[in-house]
Amino acid sequence: LSKMHSRIFPNTFVVLHFASGHQRLVEIVPNSTIYVGKFGSFPANLLLYRPYYLTFELLDKSDGQSQLRLRIVPPHEIHTDALSNNQLNPAESRDDTDTNTPRAGKEDDTGGVEYDIVGEDGTLLIRSNRLTVDDPSRQKLSHDEIEALKKAEKSGGKEIIAKILENHSALGEKTSFSLQKYTVRKAKKYLRRFTVLPADVETVLNVQSEGNAHKHLELREESLGLLMSWANVRASGGRWLVVDDTGGVVVAALAERMGILHPPEPEDDSPDGQEEDEDMTDAPAHDQEQAEENTHSANSATTVGKPPDTTYNATYMSANSNAITVLHPGAQPNTSFLKYFSFPSEDPQPFHPLYAHLKSLSWLAFLDPATDPALQEPQEVLQSDLLQWKGNKKSAYWRKRRRWERMKKVVEETREGGFDGLVVASGGMDVGGILRRLVPLVKGGGQVVAYSPTVEPLAEVMDLYSRERRAAFTQKMNEQMANEDGSPDLEDFPVNPSLLLAPNLQTVRARQWQVLPGRTHPVMMGRGGAEGYIFTATRVIPAQGKVEARGKFGKAAKRRKMEANAEAAAGAVAESEVKTMENGVEDQAIVDAETGGLGTNGKGAKRKAVEESG
Repeated sequence: LSKMHSRIFPNTFVVLHFASGHQRLVEIVPNSTIYVGKFGSFPANLLLYRPYYLTFELLDKSDGQSQLRLRIVPPHEIHTDALSNNQLNPAESRDDTDTNTPRAGKEDDTGGVEYDIVGEDGTLLIRSNRLTVDDPSRQKLSHDEIEALKKAEKSGGKEIIAKILENHSALGEKTSFSLQKYTVRKAKKYLRRFTVLPADVETVLNVQSEGNAHKHLELREESLGLLMSWANVRASGGRWLVVDDTGGVVVAALAERMGILHPPEPEDDSPDGQEEDEDMTDAPAHDQEQAEENTHSANSATTVGKPPDTTYNATYMSANSNAITVLHPGAQPNTSFLKYFSFPSEDPQPFHPLYAHLKSLSWLAFLDPATDPALQEPQEVLQSDLLQWKGNKKSAYWRKRRRWERMKKVVEETREGGFDGLVVASGGMDVGGILRRLVPLVKGGGQVVAYSPTVEPLAEVMDLYSRERRAAFTQKMNEQMANEDGSPDLEDFPVNPSLLLAPNLQTVRARQWQVLPGRTHPVMMGRGGAEGYIFTATRVIPAQGKVEARGKFGKAAKRRKMEANAEAAAGAVAESEVKTMENGVEDQAIVDAETGGLGTNGKGAKRKAVEESG
């Protein structure tokens, strides 16, 4: 399994996160220049072989140089600035307050009352911003003066921020919270700092979605995470079938979870002096600048790092496990998103894990292989004729032969099925038609998930696999109301609803909130666009033949069992009473037979009758 690189290597993409919150995706090409908008540009070699998550500050140009220099900002300086921005000054006050009450009020010129929250000891905790007026005229510096400061700035923007705060005439009227917001806003605007972040799927997706969200079906980070969780994607040697209309975002997310997205790290060939410079993050600014100049001169002679170990190289699309199979409607799959992870679709490199683990085939090759020109077997040539061909012609023949064998193998494996899951992200194709063709290829217990920016296509799929349709489908199968092939009429059942269990439709969206005492509200600058919906279900193997319901079914069965037990108990009692009565009648009959029908006093009466007759 491959993992994300810990350092910045040549010809890789990184994300520059600026103090303003803006992010820029750039490629680190040796001996090139990186442009950072209004701040200028700097040599790309200054970032080579450095670890990620370092914060750099853009410094002014030195004499005789045409580009900016960089200074590594020490961690203690970053934390000091953060703590100074978050620190409140509870002793600030405009006027004297009443120290005997937790809230002191004072009438203003308009007749209203302004309330400041004070502590029991009279210390001002939170004061009102009633008198705060955000007027541009309160800033003494003009636009031209600020522009002149920007041109003469040599400390990364700190002097400009200090001058702006110093020349604000109403700074003392601001509350602690408004002063902090004002300082942070100016720091975001003038501070020339950026942090180098690794290019993972979520970060690149957020950067690309700022202006091109429609290219990725407006897929959000939280929706992508939910999609991968329901698909149960993992690095366990499984195989996943994918229909991706997001430009490769879904494929990249699957590959990241399967551990095949990032190539192995190149061999370490960092120039001499690089390691020494990395240990100088806490050095003073002038020493840091000199170190950067030395690093730039050393890196200028460095081109591309050594390629990874070629022992990993494998045959194209040859993996039998831990593989991704992509179905696409065109001649080539649209996986342009993978170029940010060193796997361009137009020139895949053999050392990349996706070279062997990513397979692709068209819908035409999958549905009707006989009509696909790519699956037409090249005409075989006798060995004696091959020996007479030139090298170029012979290479072209074997190249076509290998491509045909590779495509044939991929089509056969796909049509055979046995996939661990199915992931669909489609914006224009019929989702129900896709599932009708691909769900039977998923093995029992596999997960089937589908994403759509709108809810209507997935609502139709929910109806196709609903419990009511499944019950009707089973009933028709039991009644043998089917065609000659033994399946019900496809007009009533476009899909086989008995293949999926527990269909579910859901959505997720993480909204950012500002959480402050008395100022809690959602952030209004969030991204709009489509909500995004996800369909999930579990692949099951239906029972063959007639299906009958047997067993105990909840409360109704329990009630029927209790009633049956009560009836059985009542019948037993009645039978016992009848048997007792029958036994009593039999005993009386025996007594009557012995006494001649005279009962228990028969012996005395008989003796008396005998005496009278004698």
